[in-house]
Amino acid sequence: MPGSEKEITIYDIAKKLNVSAATVSRALKDHPRVNKNTKKMIVKAAEEMGYRSNSFASNLRRKNSNIIGVIVPRLNSSFMSDVIAGMEKVVNDNNYNLIISQSLETMKKEISNAKAMLNNRVDGLLVSLAYDTTSIEHFEPFIRRKIPVIFFDRVFEHDHYPQICIDNYKAAYEVTSHLIQQGCKRVVHITGSQLRNVYAERLRGYRKALETHNIEFDEELVIINDLSAKASAVAAETILNMPIRPDGIFATNDVSAVSCMQVLKKAGIKIPEDIAVAGFNNDPASCVIEPNLTTVNYKGFEMGEVAANLLINHLVNKNDLQQTHSLILRSELIIRESSARKKQQ
Repeated sequence: MPGSEKEITIYDIAKKLNVSAATVSRALKDHPRVNKNTKKMIVKAAEEMGYRSNSFASNLRRKNSNIIGVIVPRLNSSFMSDVIAGMEKVVNDNNYNLIISQSLETMKKEISNAKAMLNNRVDGLLVSLAYDTTSIEHFEPFIRRKIPVIFFDRVFEHDHYPQICIDNYKAAYEVTSHLIQQGCKRVVHITGSQLRNVYAERLRGYRKALETHNIEFDEELVIINDLSAKASAVAAETILNMPIRPDGIFATNDVSAVSCMQVLKKAGIKIPEDIAVAGFNNDPASCVIEPNLTTVNYKGFEMGEVAANLLINHLVNKNDLQQTHSLILRSELIIRESSARKKQQ
C-alpha cells in the first residue's frame, strides 16, 4: 500500500487518542504537567504506530542513552586511531557506545557535528578541536543541559571544560635543543594554525630553546601550513630556495617531516649531514623513512583511555569534573638517525 510509507506524526497520535497535539508532544518529552496514565497511553500508542523521534527514543531509553560522542579533526592519523582505540576499550568495558564524527578540520563542520551529537542525546562528549575553530559557543548547549564535554589533545582553555594534553611547550623545547646540540644554527619550524594550543605551545617551546642557546629568532624560518604532505612538500621547496640554507628542520608532525625529507633527498640534500630533521607524534611512517625520523612519542591509546575514564567516572560515579581541570600526560623525545649528527663525526 502506498500510504503505509507515511511518517507518523504527533497529529496522527493525537487524532487516534482524541487528545491535543500539544499534550502528545509534552507526553513524549516526559513533561511533568501531563497525567501519568495519559503519558503511558500516548507512549504506548506512539510505539505501536511506529512514531520515530529522538526525544521519544531517549524516553524509551529512560534518561541515559549510554552513548558517548567523539568529535575529532580527522581519523586518518595513526595517533587518532590509537586515541579512539583507547576510548573504545574504556567505554565498552562500561557498557557505553561511541559515536564518532570528523570535523574535517573546519569549525563549520564541527558545529554541525555538535548539533548532531546533541540530537542523538549523547551522555557526554569528547572533543579534539578543528584547525580553524575560533570559538566554542557550539558546546554551550551541552553545558546548559549538564552534559559533560572534555577536550583532548587540541584543547581550549575554559573553566567548564576539562583538558587532557601533553606538555607541548616542553616537548618542542627538547626537540629544538637537541637539534641545536647537534650543531644546527638555522632551524626551520614547520607548524600549524596558532589558534590551536598544540601548535602555539610548540612554537613557544621552539622560541625558548633558541633563546636559551643565544640564537636569534627569525620569523622567516617559521612556516605555517596545514601540515599535510602536499603543503609540506611545498615547504621543502621553500627551504631549498632560501638564500641562506637552513641546517635543521623541526616539523610539528611526522607526516610533514617525512614529506619534507622526501623532497630534500630528491634534491640531493644529505640528512642529517646537510639538514637534520625532527618530527612529532611517532607515527609508523617515522620508522619507514630512511634515515629513520627523530620524533616525540606520546601515547594516543593512553590519552583516549584517560579521557574516556574521566568522562565515565563522572557519569557513573558522579565524580566532579571541575576537580580534574587539566591533565598533562607524558611524552618523550626519540632520537633517530635523521638528526643524530654527532655520532657520525
